[in-house]
Amino acid sequence: MGLESYFEAFDRRDWQTADPDGTVRLAIVGIGGFARNRALPGIEAGDYCESTVLVTGSPDSVADTADRFDVETVIGYDEFLDGHASDAYDAVYVATPNATHGEYAIAAADRGNHVICEKPLETTVDRARAILEACEDADVTLMTAYRLQLEPSVRRTRELIDDGVIGDVVQIHAGFSNPLLESADAGSWRLDPDLSGGGALVDLGVYPLNTIRFLLECDPIAVSATTHSVDEPFADVDEHVAFRLEFPDAVTASCTASYNSHATSGLRVVGTEGMVSVSSPFGGVVPHDIYVECGDVGMEYRGVPSNEVLEEFDYFGYCVLTGTEPEPNGEDGLRDIATVEATYDAAATGRTVDVPTVE
Repeated sequence: MGLESYFEAFDRRDWQTADPDGTVRLAIVGIGGFARNRALPGIEAGDYCESTVLVTGSPDSVADTADRFDVETVIGYDEFLDGHASDAYDAVYVATPNATHGEYAIAAADRGNHVICEKPLETTVDRARAILEACEDADVTLMTAYRLQLEPSVRRTRELIDDGVIGDVVQIHAGFSNPLLESADAGSWRLDPDLSGGGALVDLGVYPLNTIRFLLECDPIAVSATTHSVDEPFADVDEHVAFRLEFPDAVTASCTASYNSHATSGLRVVGTEGMVSVSSPFGGVVPHDIYVECGDVGMEYRGVPSNEVLEEFDYFGYCVLTGTEPEPNGEDGLRDIATVEATYDAAATGRTVDVPTVE
């Protein structure tokens, strides 16, 4: 099969095999910048979800947002936990600070609501596992919001790997940096380890980590790492991180993340017979720029970016409506947390640390 065949219908929804009726009504828990600027517009533009409730610590401050997206019900966090307006939604999108994900996700599951939860799923393995168990006990769908898994450039890259176009994968190189203080102040919850669970690794490094696990369809077995914090605002969290993942069959991945450097991202997969390079995969709006080499043949594809947030919520709604298990499910999120914990352990000890198997 020629390389050009992978670029035909580049943004096809290969996960969709049916066209379900209806929509999933969502309560949006946490109305921060991402929820206002990306999630709510993505939901509105999609087919399988609709926003019906906003949950916030300051209901008066989101009146304009509610009007903009035609959401009639706005409640506070305590009201949500008490079950107010629970008949107005079928599922919840949890977009609060990391250490509070469990509180809201478990409350929703206990009421029989499906859950899509921002990454990381929680701040520790034990807390993430509690979310999984609550959703399993309630028999509701749980999806970790890894939107890159729905990004066409990433999905086409996995197809290229699966089909052996570049031979056996040997090395992966990935990085993501974003200057946090250009969009947040020094009082941001992301700089509070009790709320965030970490710094650049937890907020940015999980993107290459999860994407690489998705591409290889397996988990790392060991990790080595270094972290550095230089500037005062990052005294309590990692400002910069570099980590090296070891996978089965001698595959390695070298990753970096930074809270305080020029905004950039990249992904390159090197195999025994070729390579795939994706431009700016982790930066929010992913251009469909992908370059493939196979032997002495090279081909580049450049196209209009898709709305990865729209794709993410349509996928979640599709899974709920059809009873399909999401690929970025709760276990996916749990395994990333196990790797994050091992990475921080490796950085603290200066040793290569085994990544535990978690279920």
